[in-house]
Amino acid sequence: MIVADNETAVDLLYYEAIARTVVRLVSEKSDEPLSVGVHGDWGAGKSSVLMMVEEAFKEDDRVLCVRFNGWLFQGFEDAKAVLIETIVEELRRKRPTSKKVAEQAKKVLRRVDWMKLARKAGAYGLTLATGIPHPDTIKDLGAAARSLVGKGAEKVSPEALAALVEGSDEFLREVAEDSAPEQMHAFRDEFAKLLQDAEIDRLIVLVDDLDRCLPDTAIETLEAIRLFLFVPRAAFVIAADEGMIEYAVRQHFPDLPVATGPATYARNYLEKLIQVPFRLPSLGYAETRIYVTLLLVLNVHGETSDEFQKLAELAREVLRRPWKGPGLDRKTVEKALGGVPAEVERAMELAGRIAPILADGARGNPRQIKRFINTMMLRLAIAEERGFGDEINVAVLAKIMLAERFAPELYDAMARGSASTGASEELAALEAVVASPPPDLETKSADEKTQAPSETPSLPDWPNLEWAKQWAAIDPPLAENDLRPYVFVTRDRRSVFGAVTSLGELEELIVKLQGSSLQVKQAAAEVARLQTIEAEQVFDALRAKIRDAENLSQEPPGVKGLAEVARQHPFLQRPLLSFLQDLPVSKLGPWVVSGWVSVFSEVDVVSDMAVTLRGWAEQEENRKLKAAAGAAMKLTGKRKRD
Repeated sequence: MIVADNETAVDLLYYEAIARTVVRLVSEKSDEPLSVGVHGDWGAGKSSVLMMVEEAFKEDDRVLCVRFNGWLFQGFEDAKAVLIETIVEELRRKRPTSKKVAEQAKKVLRRVDWMKLARKAGAYGLTLATGIPHPDTIKDLGAAARSLVGKGAEKVSPEALAALVEGSDEFLREVAEDSAPEQMHAFRDEFAKLLQDAEIDRLIVLVDDLDRCLPDTAIETLEAIRLFLFVPRAAFVIAADEGMIEYAVRQHFPDLPVATGPATYARNYLEKLIQVPFRLPSLGYAETRIYVTLLLVLNVHGETSDEFQKLAELAREVLRRPWKGPGLDRKTVEKALGGVPAEVERAMELAGRIAPILADGARGNPRQIKRFINTMMLRLAIAEERGFGDEINVAVLAKIMLAERFAPELYDAMARGSASTGASEELAALEAVVASPPPDLETKSADEKTQAPSETPSLPDWPNLEWAKQWAAIDPPLAENDLRPYVFVTRDRRSVFGAVTSLGELEELIVKLQGSSLQVKQAAAEVARLQTIEAEQVFDALRAKIRDAENLSQEPPGVKGLAEVARQHPFLQRPLLSFLQDLPVSKLGPWVVSGWVSVFSEVDVVSDMAVTLRGWAEQEENRKLKAAAGAAMKLTGKRKRD
């Protein structure tokens, strides 16, 4: 039903070329320390490239590939020590019967133990560069002693005092024996000897998910890599988003100047560590079209099917030179497969329709494109399970999802417009304008030119109209479709449509309740006559419209109407209070503190509203709200005293 969203050796984007280039570079420089960066945005395919590199060296006994993911150890261990221990452990596994490897590994791990101790000491203020305790170190040790003695001599065990003294002695003695520079040089020499004893021609460490780590973990891992930059035969292939690493550098070294010369300090730090950077390119139209086609066929036939394997091989050939055409064409596919299966035909047709907007909207990011396709297939499955799968056209669903994903305000307008009947007049007008050819004013008479504007349907007052025109031009047209099942199955983004699906005649009342105070007052009798289910529907619709309001510093339309519905139907008072409590405090205006005295009549709701008002008065995030809430509380207190 969906394609797994994780790294894979199944190459749908011809990243094999990048992986082979990395392999070639690492192999040609096998005696030299090397660091290679595979850069790209989140979801660009960096992890898949690492997997392909690992696969390329799988059969070479004199090459050791080690996968390291610092994100897995974040918060549990020292990233620097874990990285080195992981490498040493993999070397042991590679040569399990070698006594020389076992002995040399112990020496290297003793250096790692020293690093752990140095890190522990550093937490107390130890300066590793000099090996001299910082004054704060002595102060902390003294504080520990005073804390013990402060409990009273009778409560302090001899063992506790002995542990404190022994720990303090060890703390100072270990640092005094070796300085950090000596330890680092010794580590490099001993590690080089370990590689030699293990008969490893090339150690390749594949570092993944570095850009998911917190800044401290990311920097610790990079600092560990720095230890190996002068160790022969060691190569690091680092997959990371440069922007996130630069952010980690800035967070870890906040006192550094912003820039020196043309580059920032953060950029310079990264470039000193990574000798050869590769940047994974964003997908263009042709690549997106091919990728969507392969994902759809993979979803139907599976990875091992003959149809998918042949199509994937053909796609790789086309992706060698993607600038030569729009992607997979029917003639080439027919020749490769001996015909075009129906599923492949539909996949190619749909991919051709949605690829232009999908490539631009997803910024050519493979993960975003894959998630779009997976979401679409999941929604089709939900529609089938609900029993209306035959009412869903996948091309129509894909087009609606493009609006939902890349122009949510357009999607909302379309959903609200089609809520009652399933048809949107504004959408029909938009598609009519896009479908009609531009008037040829050169051949028209003066009278016809004057009348021309009146013949053109007026465009709806929708946001992002230029994008909407491009979207409306995609086949199939939507105006003649009942959009309700499509909006229903995509409603996880907004609850507006679900609230107004069956409102019918209540729409007119909702409009009144979004009007002025006078209009709301005039509609009070209609509100009182509502049945329980009708009152809940009107309440949900008004609440959804208020939640979607862009500006909450001023009272949005519908607030007074919402209050009136809750006043006339007390079972909605608790949902109203919960709604008010969920509104973002930083964006609220003073309007939210007043007007509820006549609305809330339930004792527990009145009490909880007072608590909410107090919370607004005590918070510091929104000064205007704080002042208004404080004034409202004083006024309430005065009324109670009077």
